[in-house]
Amino acid sequence: MDIMEEATEIAKLRLFLALVSSAHDVEELEPLPNIDFNIMAGNSLIGLIKVDDTAFDTVGNTKQGNLLQRLTADNYKAILEEKNKSIELYKKHAFIPGDEKLPGGELGTHQDARLLNLRKSIDNLNKESQKKLNLLLLDEFSQKLGIKYEEVQLTGKSQKRVLKVEDIAALKPFHWGYHFDKVLERGGFDVIITNPPWEAFKPDEKEFFTQYNDLVTKKKMDIHTFEDAKDKLLQDKEIVTAWLEYKSKFPYVNLYYRSSRQYQNQISVVNGKKSKTTDINLYKLFLEQCFNLLKAGSECGIVIPSSFYNDLGAKQLREMLFSQSKITGLFCFENRKTIFEGVHRSFKFVVLTFEKGGKTEKFPAAFMRHNVLELQRFPSKDSISISLDLIRRLSPDSLSVVEFKNEIDFRISEKMIKFPLLGEKIKDKWNLSLSREFHMTDDKDLFKSNFQGRLPLYEGKMIHHFSHTLSEPRYWVEENAGRKAVLKKQKDIGQVLGYQKYRLAYRAVASNTNERSLICTIIPPCFTGNSINISESLASKSQLFCVTLLSSFVVDWLLRQKVTTNINIFYINQLPVPRLTKNDRNFNDIVQRAAKLICTTPEFDELAQEVGLGSHQQGVTDEAERAKLRAELDGIVAHLYGLTEDEFSYILTTFPIVNAAVKEAALEAYRTFVPMFRNSELVFP
Repeated sequence: MDIMEEATEIAKLRLFLALVSSAHDVEELEPLPNIDFNIMAGNSLIGLIKVDDTAFDTVGNTKQGNLLQRLTADNYKAILEEKNKSIELYKKHAFIPGDEKLPGGELGTHQDARLLNLRKSIDNLNKESQKKLNLLLLDEFSQKLGIKYEEVQLTGKSQKRVLKVEDIAALKPFHWGYHFDKVLERGGFDVIITNPPWEAFKPDEKEFFTQYNDLVTKKKMDIHTFEDAKDKLLQDKEIVTAWLEYKSKFPYVNLYYRSSRQYQNQISVVNGKKSKTTDINLYKLFLEQCFNLLKAGSECGIVIPSSFYNDLGAKQLREMLFSQSKITGLFCFENRKTIFEGVHRSFKFVVLTFEKGGKTEKFPAAFMRHNVLELQRFPSKDSISISLDLIRRLSPDSLSVVEFKNEIDFRISEKMIKFPLLGEKIKDKWNLSLSREFHMTDDKDLFKSNFQGRLPLYEGKMIHHFSHTLSEPRYWVEENAGRKAVLKKQKDIGQVLGYQKYRLAYRAVASNTNERSLICTIIPPCFTGNSINISESLASKSQLFCVTLLSSFVVDWLLRQKVTTNINIFYINQLPVPRLTKNDRNFNDIVQRAAKLICTTPEFDELAQEVGLGSHQQGVTDEAERAKLRAELDGIVAHLYGLTEDEFSYILTTFPIVNAAVKEAALEAYRTFVPMFRNSELVFP
């Protein structure tokens, strides 16, 4: 049995079991209605929602005659009428006890035979109609969107060819406008409830090669080991053919998802520009498809990853729901109690409900819940109400939803958003510009496993707050080869490049359930992998000041309300940070403390001299003294944002894994600096 057909049978069985479980005694049991034509198999994301009946009537016809088997009805409207009447007749007589018989038929065996023939007739009608509908969809792919089939090669560019109807048929399109014509004619479905797949639409190398080599399944397999295993497998011509066929199934469908009006909200638009890095994710496609299929005034309930409300890649979907629907609930679970098996316990997902039509001004929300039963009481008077106005002020470009948990969250956020966002360019102030250097897969040939005079490749796990020595390098890079790769097509005229400078760096991968999320420091001259994001735009003192702000509990607290695992550059750019400079009060106090924490090895002698520290020998390596300096910096930053002692104390409680002594030291430092900040107010552009 086809996997799609099997899924429909499982769905019917589960409905029957739900019906049985709802009955208290045998007398309450009723026959399950015939739902053969309500639960159907097909690709929910690919297919026509609206069918052009004129185009349907003409498609496939040539001077030589109809290319397809002639249908019993001669036009689309008549075909729909025949289909619907046949289905109605089938449902009326199938599996119903009694002596009612089909028109022109008899009871018993003959009745069963006529039912079987009627079912075959419906199936044939659908099969032949599907062929024409697929031709219409082919026209949309090829003529309207200009999409071609790309036959992926082992090396070099893909070979493009004209799409064939067989390519469309291979997608198993589900043509909503045909199968549910009556529903869509009246505007759409009344209710949609769904738990779609949560995965990116792209080839999965490890998943594919697992069927040929169990070694690939090892989660801790490093890049070189995996690539070696893959290279050996690709010596087999049969595996090569299967691998290329597998990869070729994605490009033309990916282009459809990116260019079809049906999915116009899949690509994020920021400052008028489309994001080039937005991955197509199945849950995002299903969310927009649900919106397309829903009738105005009707509701949808969907279970999706928490990335929906904070990832940049879902920005247009948030905009769609905010401006074209009323969000009625955003309830976020953490999988701590294994609600979903096989999903990491720290993974967060959302039960999102919305009513199509109108616009959202505010909505009830709950975050970091663990008990499914809480959903039955949601929303309640204790639920948090989040206004769209606050979302637009906190995240004007991304519309990310901050994970507010109570009133104090709102109050602290209001204070912080008085300051400019890091991504905003301000004249006569320092401006942060972030980037990445090498990709761990694409640039793997540059990485060597031993030193031999090479420069280290820094990765996220090597750095911590104000430290670049958390672990030793795994890889090293020849300077000449690395320099050439960084320059790309630029001419080498001996210019100073980023890898030759001190750079602000932060870990690109973290979790808001870790001890700390935003891990930031300054790294010495080196190359970097994509688990680190870097800045080459700041002068030495400004780097030290910015690192301090990004390493603080206060800024980390705000970031943790927005992100789940990936701290991409966009989220850093959305952080409100005071842009103090050398002429501002407290600037030098912060810079000197940060320099003592960072300049602790000979690599930082030059930086130490630039900021007036002398050399790394004036840096602080004693752990107790370092803890004191960090506590003082956290206390000063809390004052910079105008937080009260209660507000700062609350922020510290949101870091449950951090040692209590560390948090108490930060709070005590805050109290120490109260006289310094009393009767003062920071106002920055």
